[in-house]
Amino acid sequence: MAANTLTNILPKILAQGLMALREAAVMPRLVTTDFAGDAARKGSTIDIPVPKTQTAANVTAAPVHSSAAGVTPGLVQVQLNQWKHTDFYLTDKEMVEVDRNAHFVPMQTSEAARVLANTMDAHIHSQYTGIYGFVGTAGVIPFSTVATATNTRKVLNEQLAPVSIRNVVLDPTGEAQALQLSAYSDVEKTGDRAVKIEGEIGRKFGMDHFMSQNVGTHTAGTVASMTVGSTTAAGASALQVKVASAGLAGTLVPGDIFTIAGDAQTYVVKNAATVTVSAANTALTIDPALKQIASATKVVIKKATHVVNLGFHPNAFAFATRPLLQQASESGLGSMFAAATDPVTGLSLRLEISRQYKQLKWDFDVLYGAKLIRPELGVRIAG
Repeated sequence: MAANTLTNILPKILAQGLMALREAAVMPRLVTTDFAGDAARKGSTIDIPVPKTQTAANVTAAPVHSSAAGVTPGLVQVQLNQWKHTDFYLTDKEMVEVDRNAHFVPMQTSEAARVLANTMDAHIHSQYTGIYGFVGTAGVIPFSTVATATNTRKVLNEQLAPVSIRNVVLDPTGEAQALQLSAYSDVEKTGDRAVKIEGEIGRKFGMDHFMSQNVGTHTAGTVASMTVGSTTAAGASALQVKVASAGLAGTLVPGDIFTIAGDAQTYVVKNAATVTVSAANTALTIDPALKQIASATKVVIKKATHVVNLGFHPNAFAFATRPLLQQASESGLGSMFAAATDPVTGLSLRLEISRQYKQLKWDFDVLYGAKLIRPELGVRIAG
């Protein structure tokens, strides 16, 4: 096939890949996204501003103006540490068809882009480990009643999440259960025909609902029940725990959720630890800070392994992506490149064509990174 034909095909295949990426990606459309046209490389970091907490003060009349509070927004660095690719081959017939017909989309092109979209989704989901808000029961499918939705809303309200934009992302099992709720699907109750016609839950209880096959599962540590090792004051972000006997010893992993007897707050473990019978106890770093005093010997109960469906405000997560190369060019090494950024989602995709033995390889790659930046704006909906 002539080089000028490949030059014509390359931007068409890239555009088709971007369209498939846009359609398949769920989480990148729901979180805070930072994108720009500047090319970057793996390992680069992107600074994303994060607002700091403000306080209200009394107004006191005075002959001079008061100085403005010196509040400087914080910055969170998101590293572009995910460089993923997938490759495929097109037959000569398919390439000719692409060149002749602007609307012809080879199935393999869309499939390749969707794989990358799923990888992006899964990576954003994997940042859940710092989220301490928790509703439901580990190992039990959520949304058997509307209490799952109202409790999710309650926790987000208690954690002061903005009410303007809230999303719920469910795995297929959780969505299937929610679709059976009359409060979600009955037209006479919701006035929405799309639920039963299209299978889309839409906005319910002030939250937009989505389904993703990439919702992850938190595999909890092996320890089940512990006690507080020493009395710890409210406001502390460190806690000592122990087990009563060697037979109860086990592990904790980052992302484990626990409660303390007499305290309704759910806390998340931030460090890996092995809990044993020891006079020194086991030190944990936790979030949020203790809401009330944790007295020695109080029972600590850890949540079991659970599917991590999520309810969240977009500012809970940050997702950054950058193009690897912006313009079509020849590398001088037998390859051709083109890159583009989708104006709707901000997702960047690069396409490389390389000549192999008697065939051409087409290769999509993406560069991105994600981070949980405000855990208080999210809640796990256990499944």
